[in-house]
Amino acid sequence: MNKPRITLEDLFNLTGAVIYNPDTFSSSAVVSTDTRTIKKGSIFVAIKGDKMDGHKFVEDAVKKGASAVVINKNKLKDFDDVEVTLVTVKDTTKAYGELAAMWRFKLKARVVGITGSNGKTTTKEILSQLLEEKFSVAKTLSNNNNHIGVPLTILSTGGSKDALVLELGTNHFGEIAYTAQIARPDFALITNIGESHLEFLHDLNGVAEEKLALFKAQNGPEARIFLNTDDKILKKKLKEYKNAVTFGFEGSPAIKGTIKGVGKEGKTKLCINYKGKEIEVQLPIHGLSSAKNFLAASAIALEMGLSASQLKSGAKKLKAVDKRLNVKVHDGFILVDDTYNANPLSMKSAFEFISGFEDRKKVAVLGDMFELGSEALQAHKDLAKSVRKNKIHEVYTLGKWMKNLNGELQNGKITSRHFKDRSSLADFLANNDFEKSVILVKGSRGMKMEEFVKILEGRK
Repeated sequence: MNKPRITLEDLFNLTGAVIYNPDTFSSSAVVSTDTRTIKKGSIFVAIKGDKMDGHKFVEDAVKKGASAVVINKNKLKDFDDVEVTLVTVKDTTKAYGELAAMWRFKLKARVVGITGSNGKTTTKEILSQLLEEKFSVAKTLSNNNNHIGVPLTILSTGGSKDALVLELGTNHFGEIAYTAQIARPDFALITNIGESHLEFLHDLNGVAEEKLALFKAQNGPEARIFLNTDDKILKKKLKEYKNAVTFGFEGSPAIKGTIKGVGKEGKTKLCINYKGKEIEVQLPIHGLSSAKNFLAASAIALEMGLSASQLKSGAKKLKAVDKRLNVKVHDGFILVDDTYNANPLSMKSAFEFISGFEDRKKVAVLGDMFELGSEALQAHKDLAKSVRKNKIHEVYTLGKWMKNLNGELQNGKITSRHFKDRSSLADFLANNDFEKSVILVKGSRGMKMEEFVKILEGRK
């Protein structure tokens, strides 16, 4: 079995590295920034974050058996008595990324990189579950999709894994370029381009520029790029990426999905055309947005070698992703927990999702969408069009921006009410009649809308 290790030569290759006591180190199979996970022989990297400085834990790491410590060079005087191998660099965060980049090429696993404005986590989870039908799989856990989380995920992947599925997130220019260069994916996919993080990425062109950095970091000419041709912005990139594997529901992509029917409570029957053959799957997860995410994941899975039977088998076992269009059936109503985060595109997808629940009153409990910058006011107002299009019956809002959506919905057929504080909304949700309703709860992470999910779940 392949057992990757970081060697002394690797440490010397870190940018600007100066090594003290090199004779005490040979190699290590563990790189950590957390002393709680330090084992004997580990390499400890002291990263200075917003809330914590890893340099405060160097002595603890050594006591727990670290065989090498990586520190910022301006901290050297604080650790001149350390007896293990001491590596000084200009920037330990950068060094951590460099170690992950080295580790990535010590793995036998093929690496998948997934990003996008909406659906990247769900697509990552679906793909990981599908690939487990044939491979040993590692994946991004929790929300470890940034400049620290991506290296952490790579460095946590063992040599026995066949596939590593990485989610790459961003909220500022250059973040995906940085993490993608570390990951160097063999398979790269962008789910879509939408209005996300506009406060930092400015506009849709800025979002596209940031996301497309993933394609520029592919691992050599044999790497595969996957283009969603249903996305107007990505479709325009076909000329630039002529060898891309195309997928979608519209036109004639290489891998085409067709909705064959939507069963009771929104469960979807999907047909996938791949290399002239039809693969029909019944998705236990709900809605058109889930079908879109499944098609994206299937495109990669099929190109990685999954058979039609393995794809069907994997589809039957799919489980909903926590806080992402997670359907929970309760006595008298259905709850859709989509509280992980929100942007205009994911909001519209969520409205579309609950519109598939026939013969039920559609209710949306909505909190503010953050990081939209100067577009925040209009973005919240514009949601009214999607609310009407998807025939949402009742809308209950919270937050200074969602107040504008409530204003757009007045004097119409839709029942809409804005709540000035959390307690009044909580009291309303605990006592209102939601018989035969499907209730969507959604908002940006900072709105903590999951608290209202708990209130609805606790109704007697």
